[in-house]
Amino acid sequence: MEIPLTRFDRLGIDRPLPPMEAKLVESLPTDEGWQFEPKWDGFRCLVYRDGDAVELQSKAERPLTRYFPEIEAAVRQLPGDRLVLDGELVIPIDGILSFDALQLRLHPAESRIRKLAAASPAQIILFDALQIGDEILIGSPLESRRAALAQFHEQVAREDVRLSPCTTDRAIAEDWLASTGGALDGVVAKRRDAAYEPGERAMLKVKQRRTADCVVGGFRYAAKGGGIGSLLLGLYDESGKLNHVGFTSAIPAEEKSSLTARLEAIVEPPGFTGRAPGGPSRWSTERSAEWQPLRPELVVEVRYDHITGDRFRHGTKFLRWRPDKAPRQCRMDQLQPEAGPGELIQSLEGAR
Repeated sequence: MEIPLTRFDRLGIDRPLPPMEAKLVESLPTDEGWQFEPKWDGFRCLVYRDGDAVELQSKAERPLTRYFPEIEAAVRQLPGDRLVLDGELVIPIDGILSFDALQLRLHPAESRIRKLAAASPAQIILFDALQIGDEILIGSPLESRRAALAQFHEQVAREDVRLSPCTTDRAIAEDWLASTGGALDGVVAKRRDAAYEPGERAMLKVKQRRTADCVVGGFRYAAKGGGIGSLLLGLYDESGKLNHVGFTSAIPAEEKSSLTARLEAIVEPPGFTGRAPGGPSRWSTERSAEWQPLRPELVVEVRYDHITGDRFRHGTKFLRWRPDKAPRQCRMDQLQPEAGPGELIQSLEGAR
């Protein structure tokens, strides 16, 4: 579905517009001239407004408007009748950002979307401005765009339209990474003298280095070769049940042969006593889809990026074995959910 181009003809920016992106790096830049911002864990969203016409566009240049009617209404009530803004859609539930709630919005039934919007309304966190009123900002340096966005947001008295914090002090950005735990997805660095570059990886991002110690509750064989393909990870909940929370397949190649024999020696059901791994997917072979349960004896430390609900959203990075840690010490409370935007924005602004 393409965004219709019959509206928004008073805007000075063509749509759909690919948003500027970031390149993943290991550390924040140390030279001068950078602005640092929190990296939010939500849906990237470009906002277009021309009078009463409002469109929300995803990172993939697809329309999001019908899925977030409350944000469409909020944008329509903002000052100024011509806007092109860049930001992130988030949904806080019980003070924590919920990526699951965002995904649930992508539903074909309008009645379902309206019900979800009323029960758990979304917010948009703004961090860039490409046009405000008659002023076309896309070619202006970030310093000018940010100043215009901050001045614009001073006129906005809404909890559902927020301004993302920023700083030019690298030490403060490092403190954000060190002190916010799982509440922050990472930090983005942008050149203050640079124009907005649609579709280009013109920014840098450093992600949180979150780790967890997990029980190896099972494994899957590789689709080819017969060795270990992935380790299935578990954490104990408050009731003492071992729940499947994700996997890691980044096992050092030199370990795979000996590890296969080691794991096959401790195969024993049930493996997971709480939530168990899912069944095969349409891409799996019969052998690779089957998982083997293990006695809960081995503990592994992994690095992860996002939490969705109470499990890892993506595969994790294998770091090391933890023979010094008892499996029962590997509990769900290690997983750090992301705090809601209001609480986090206040804490970040307080650190500036």
